[in-house]
Amino acid sequence: MHRTWPRILRNVLLACLGTLLLSLPAGASQGGGSGGEPGVATSTEQGSAGAAEGAGSTGTGPDSNAIERAKDNLEMGFKDLLADPGGTMKRWALEDGPAILGRILLFLFLLMISGMVARFAGRVVRGAVDRSAKNASELLKSFIQTSVSKVVFFIGLVLALQNLGIDIAPLLAGIGVLGFVVGFALQDTLGNFAAGIMLLMYRPFDVGDFVEVSGREGTVEAMTLVSTTLLTLDNQRLTIPNGKIWGDVIRNVTANPQRRINEAVGIGYGDDVDRATAVALEELNGIDAVHAEPAAQVLLTSLGDSSVNLSLRAWVDTGDYFATCCELRRRIKMRFDAEGISIPFPQRDVHLFRQEA
Repeated sequence: MHRTWPRILRNVLLACLGTLLLSLPAGASQGGGSGGEPGVATSTEQGSAGAAEGAGSTGTGPDSNAIERAKDNLEMGFKDLLADPGGTMKRWALEDGPAILGRILLFLFLLMISGMVARFAGRVVRGAVDRSAKNASELLKSFIQTSVSKVVFFIGLVLALQNLGIDIAPLLAGIGVLGFVVGFALQDTLGNFAAGIMLLMYRPFDVGDFVEVSGREGTVEAMTLVSTTLLTLDNQRLTIPNGKIWGDVIRNVTANPQRRINEAVGIGYGDDVDRATAVALEELNGIDAVHAEPAAQVLLTSLGDSSVNLSLRAWVDTGDYFATCCELRRRIKMRFDAEGISIPFPQRDVHLFRQEA
């Protein structure tokens, strides 16, 4: 925020200078340059006569004359400023300085009040969303809060600029043209923004979920409309553009409260399959994290090149999945060794035939 204030003050001073120059009467500028009162009367009378004649002959009305007078005032003001910078600035300060200073102070006060009201409105809306839409994603809640805060602050900024006497319509038109140009320059960023909107609508994951996106996996630490931040298992922070996330497969590991373990174990062809199945099932049911319903299963899934493959299946809470998998592998290895059940290495039999020359 402290970096923004110098730019705001600079723009305010430039706007005030332009408003001051536009508000100076043409006759006063000429009188200041030549130092004679008659020049003021003559210039004013000529300007009035010219304005009346222009309005009567061309039919353009007072708006066109006002624009011409503003251009003349601005030109005269700059000529006086170049001819006598010190005297001109002193005269401006004495004549219009208090009014301009008052407007600047009021402008800054309105900006401060707008910021406070915007933050308060954002907190109020966030509290209302938390109470009424408890299942809404954190991204949606943050988006609503930020949007309300920015809209309120923008309204306050418009009111503050109008207090300075600045016409808002050309400013808004300029912002529209600038946005059109910037849109072409930031196509990738706008694509990420659109992907963030899709993530906001369909909610494939939320903050705190463990996901695999764009070939990376980790816990979702933060979400914006442009990017998503993941915290990996080894405590690395990854920032991934939303465009890459939405355009790829999204795997939400912790979306459901329960997960099924599917651990593959191989035994030798010479081992007793029924005995190995009973031992594996006993070890599965001996783990506290394994659910009684649905019941654990040990299935013979395939006959491999080197082993008879068993699949150990059991349901656990999602938070216990990784620890249970590690515990199951340890128990199966120790129990199979104790029971004399082999876990064969990959092997291949090679038969050599001697051919007589």
